[in-house]
Amino acid sequence: MNYDYKSKKPGSGYRGMGMRYLWLLLTVFVFGSYACAPSGTMEESASNSTETGVTVTPPSNIKPITEAEPPSPDPRVGLKAGVFDAEDAIWNLEMVSQTPPPEDFIGVTNSDLAFKDNYAIQGNYNGFMVWDISNPASPELVVDFLCPASQSDVSVYGDLLFVSGEGLGGRLDCGTQGVDKTVSDERLRGIRIFDISDIKEPKYVSNVQTCRGSHTHSVLDDPEDDENVYVYVSGSAPVRPEEELPGCSSAMPDEDPNSALFRIEVIKVPLANPEQAEIVNSPRIFENLTEAPRHGMSPADIAKLKKAEEEGAFIAEFWGRKRVISDRFIKPMLQQMVEERGGTGEPTAADSAKLRKELPQMLAERFGGDDDDEPEENRGPNQCHDITLYPAIGLAGGACEGYGLLLDIEDPANPKRVDAVADSNFAYWHSATFNNEGDKVLFTDEWGGGGQPKCREDDPMEWGANAIFTISENNEMNFQSYYKMPAPQTAQENCVAHNGSLIPIPDRDVMVQSWYQGGISIFDWTNPENPVEIAFHDRGPVDSTRMRMGGSWSVYWYNGAIVNSEIARGLDIFKLKPSPYLTENEIEAANTVTFDQLNPQGQPKFEWPATFALARAYVDQLERGQGLSEERISSTRMVLARAEQASGTQRSTLLNTLAEDMEDEASSSDHSEKIGKLADTVRSLASD
Repeated sequence: MNYDYKSKKPGSGYRGMGMRYLWLLLTVFVFGSYACAPSGTMEESASNSTETGVTVTPPSNIKPITEAEPPSPDPRVGLKAGVFDAEDAIWNLEMVSQTPPPEDFIGVTNSDLAFKDNYAIQGNYNGFMVWDISNPASPELVVDFLCPASQSDVSVYGDLLFVSGEGLGGRLDCGTQGVDKTVSDERLRGIRIFDISDIKEPKYVSNVQTCRGSHTHSVLDDPEDDENVYVYVSGSAPVRPEEELPGCSSAMPDEDPNSALFRIEVIKVPLANPEQAEIVNSPRIFENLTEAPRHGMSPADIAKLKKAEEEGAFIAEFWGRKRVISDRFIKPMLQQMVEERGGTGEPTAADSAKLRKELPQMLAERFGGDDDDEPEENRGPNQCHDITLYPAIGLAGGACEGYGLLLDIEDPANPKRVDAVADSNFAYWHSATFNNEGDKVLFTDEWGGGGQPKCREDDPMEWGANAIFTISENNEMNFQSYYKMPAPQTAQENCVAHNGSLIPIPDRDVMVQSWYQGGISIFDWTNPENPVEIAFHDRGPVDSTRMRMGGSWSVYWYNGAIVNSEIARGLDIFKLKPSPYLTENEIEAANTVTFDQLNPQGQPKFEWPATFALARAYVDQLERGQGLSEERISSTRMVLARAEQASGTQRSTLLNTLAEDMEDEASSSDHSEKIGKLADTVRSLASD
């Protein structure tokens, strides 16, 4: 359980001090004469002390999270448009670098990120890129590997790289010429596996074909199995024909028990022989789920649809709703029709009429959802968009069409559903994130599939947002609140909730998250009933006159850097700036958590080494939550500073005494858990 910032303010002054604390002050007095001064004097003398060589500079202006004061008016509103020259707005972050994609990837959607050592691996619908981010101010492109197959989500495990392929044009040989046949033995839809032992020269090892391709995937490292890893595959495309991949069926399970609907795929990868990777289970985790409740269209969407109909736009119904189809889809389709009839030049009225007639089926084939073979009524989800694995607690969060699922993954090959939630405010469940303790989970709503503006001024804040749940001891999810990036965006900016990750701020739930052209938002959801934004970055639209894809696809914290995969603009790297809501000590403590690799969809558990930065971060948080008196906060900072510069017996005496005093304090405080963590940290430092 984390700290409650609304906890009561304790008594101040010396009343209630234990004898050990008085002894501590005496001890400090022996080593330095500042400890017994009144609080204001103590802080001042500590900040400027030269007599002992100890300098303590308390974080300035620490404020409760509930008092966060974002810039006003919000600078994200009204930013100038542009691809590489858009205006931007930033708060409590520093942009370290922004690097455009290489030539073969410009104009093609950048997708997800994975990390290994000093490398960021960035997916792209045309393949993947490897960036050396050793110097975050100047990332170096190591590899741009052409291998089209949207959407190319990436994960790493050791020397293996896994890449998702779903698009109909993906080829087994990574060729760029596409596949123009309905049935082809050249098509790849599933998981590609690369050997990246030499990351500068990835080697294509093998692939595992699946009936619905791989929109996303997650890599599960079973702590009890060091010979294999497991890949959970979420395929959302229509089922491929059996003539192309034997065994594929789109019939209902009661008609064909081997139906590719209503299931996910589990691939087992032998680490010593990854070429032997294969599907070992296709669990049906959606059994007995009925159609989830849906909400209607927003006033802005209704007005937009009516206006588009009047203007003769192309409109089609898929995923259960009428939608205006963007020109970026329509123009290539019309051109294809011209070519198919052997013509040249501009499309004719007959071409347009033919496209209007065939458009629903074409969209269903491309995006799924209206497959004639799928049942239409009272249908629960038949696939997941993605699954976030949290092996440390044996649970996974499945974002599965109209439901958020909680899965037991203790047996990696046999995940089982333990809870499911639906919400009429959610249109399309997407990407779960657990807090570090695993007693909360946050789901996002990718309303509109990422291509729609859902952050306009009159869009409800509950739509296209996050939903935060607590998880009970019997694994039931209980709704607490919504969070949505708060700055209104234009109708030319696709803006809904998307990928993000926790930032390892000790004892707090702080997350950085993508909002497509809504930019990135960092918010604190320690109190699940009241999430609060504490930092952001945003750019103007890619185009001020029409919707063009852009914005943040994924943004993750990795070893002190915040790395952003920008759909159109490349790779951004940020670092946190101290603020009243996130101190330098908290940031320094977060940066002590490092990994050799990171797949955000395989969430790791953070563990903080005992450092003076961690102790100082806890003290800052106790000040923010008024968990100790001002005098106690000030003297504790001074003892820590004195101990950090001391050594041997002097250091251990100072720290052990401080730890004992904090343990006594914890026993009678409303903030016993936080003070206890401070005491444990100090005790560990004393034993170093």
